[in-house]
Amino acid sequence: MKVLVTGGLGYIGSHTVVELIQKGYEVIIADNLSNSSIEILKKIEQITDIRPLFKLIDFREIDEVKSLFNEYEFENIIHFAALKSVSESVKFPNLYHENNVGSLENILECIKSNPGKNFNLIFSSSCTVYGQANKLPITEDSHVVKQESPYGETKKKCEEIISEFCKKNTNINSISLRYFNPIGAHKSALIGELPNGVPQNLVPYITQTAIGIREELTIFGSDYPTKDGTCIRDYIHVIDLAISHIDSLNYLINLNEKNHYSFFNVGTGNGTTVLELVNTFEKVNKIKLNYSFGGRRDGDIIEAFADCSKIHNELKWKANLTLEEALESAWKWEKNLNSKD
Repeated sequence: MKVLVTGGLGYIGSHTVVELIQKGYEVIIADNLSNSSIEILKKIEQITDIRPLFKLIDFREIDEVKSLFNEYEFENIIHFAALKSVSESVKFPNLYHENNVGSLENILECIKSNPGKNFNLIFSSSCTVYGQANKLPITEDSHVVKQESPYGETKKKCEEIISEFCKKNTNINSISLRYFNPIGAHKSALIGELPNGVPQNLVPYITQTAIGIREELTIFGSDYPTKDGTCIRDYIHVIDLAISHIDSLNYLINLNEKNHYSFFNVGTGNGTTVLELVNTFEKVNKIKLNYSFGGRRDGDIIEAFADCSKIHNELKWKANLTLEEALESAWKWEKNLNSKD
């Protein structure tokens, strides 16, 4: 069975591609390489012994998307392709809307133009759609307040577009997965989080500081109303997150209905402060980090962790890997990435 994975050479996408191949799916990767590398294609092949099809494409260009749909036969789509930095989105809100919303609209336009096919779409959403939740843990029924960043706004807008599209078109079923904070790397250390330039996410900044690429880690905010003054997040191993996409896809493939749309939280259910994460990294990997505290960062919320009862009950998915395993794998990936061998 064929699956189109947009953004399939990115961080979460590449790990999902590996899991798909290992479960027998035939994968087509479409990526513009804006926040990824063609070298990841070789790493996927090293892990799986299969080189997936690859198409260089800009999903903002409708003609390129139409060409993709015409060239390849597929009815299953996992849509990762998007810009994903909260802080960057505050600086460039229009760019984020054009890229994240525009890309999705082009994919849906092509689905609409193929009424003879029945599509299953898994959408990469985010817990940022909740804004600063007034009750924790966050359930799917949590009141959605204003998102704290343009990135979160684009994810919420995309969910709304998919929901309406599914109501009006009988050839699509869809699930949106609201991720919390993915970290870690594949156990082979051949793929992991590979930021272009200065990392926007915490763990790659930690690992780059540990290995000497960065002089110091800055922890943004030490005066939040939490137990140690730093933000609280729900950190999930990227492998667990990848598997949630396959479980979601299998659910839709076996679903005997039309116009289906649902959404699920994907996390561990555990809240960890930034300082706890740093201390755990030091303990697990027996290394001392150079860090200091800075001011709060625009767009960051105080606290977020998931209630994952819904996805566990309906899709039988749950996170199995620990915070320690994730941080150990992230450090192994960083060391392998910078190996002189």
